[in-house]
Amino acid sequence: MINVHSYESMGTFDGPGLRLVIFLQGCPFRCLYCANPDTIDAKGGTPTPPEEILQMAISQKAFFGKKGGITFSGGEPTLQAEALIPLFKDLKANGIHICLDTNGGIWNEKVEELLSLTDLVLLDLKEFNPERHKKLTGCSNTKTLHTAAWLEEQNRPFWLRYVLVPGYSDFEEDIRSLGEHLGQYKSIQRVEILPYHRLGVHKYEAMEWDYQLKEVKENTPEQLERAEKLFKEYFETVMVN
Repeated sequence: MINVHSYESMGTFDGPGLRLVIFLQGCPFRCLYCANPDTIDAKGGTPTPPEEILQMAISQKAFFGKKGGITFSGGEPTLQAEALIPLFKDLKANGIHICLDTNGGIWNEKVEELLSLTDLVLLDLKEFNPERHKKLTGCSNTKTLHTAAWLEEQNRPFWLRYVLVPGYSDFEEDIRSLGEHLGQYKSIQRVEILPYHRLGVHKYEAMEWDYQLKEVKENTPEQLERAEKLFKEYFETVMVN
């Protein structure tokens, strides 16, 4: 069984083309700005037979076109790598393009096998500086950088996603360090700068959790333009979403 939080049909944000997006339950990170805090607890969600997800994807295949497909997001989908592997094999057998949106924070043999079955990885790098990454997520970024290196070594295409949080992940020296470290990776097809937003704040209130970034304002156009210009010094294709 696969523990599912929710679904989104005809999604256009999580990978190329039109996509069926499966949000899975559970995440080891505790990002201060998490827009879906209700996906963090691994005990939540709905246990779902893999066959149900497969049939859902097959039924929507006509809408995917040449670029679309299915995206597994979260939460953190690699928490359920072992359960997802047979499903990924069935999806590939049915010619369905697979995206995996991951923070790269889990690494084991099952995750490696899952990534090898994935057509496109959306790798969320929260911060390059290890201390600032831990402050922002509660976890190390060592495995995330290892995941990026493995994808490059295996020639597995991926998009690099970076949430620009004012005062937390918008430091010029950190973005430059990231660019110097990853800028030569040929497997990075594009960099997506994701503006910081407060859309999940109401969920914290409903869950009676304290939202710790109350004082952080959303990015100004100038901040986004500055970050885009910085990233473009190191990466060929950079987009602000």
